[in-house]
Amino acid sequence: MTNDQFDTLRLELRRGCVPLAVLAELGKERYGYTLRKSLIEKGMAIDEGTLYPLLRRLEAQGLLVSEWREEEKRPRRFYQLSAEGRRILDRLIAEWKALSASLAGIIKESNDGSR
Repeated sequence: MTNDQFDTLRLELRRGCVPLAVLAELGKERYGYTLRKSLIEKGMAIDEGTLYPLLRRLEAQGLLVSEWREEEKRPRRFYQLSAEGRRILDRLIAEWKALSASLAGIIKESNDGSR
């Protein structure tokens, strides 16, 4: 496998995790820059070109609410989970845990069989 192939698969794997990470971080109100910074600090780097369209899509789906406010003399759009967003996040966390447990078993079997 080439580095390009690995990078493509790695990106695909991470892409599916980004909405969950964003929803989980928005239990607390944040604006885009602080959200992105927090995700990066926690090991989930995300480009601005990915983050802002995702925020707009999640808001259009009713999972986030936002409002414009001035902070540090600059207008900023603050995002937070809606009530429906909280319900969906809880369900996604349960799904993530089930998938993670399944994958852990599959990976363990794969590693045990290759020895």
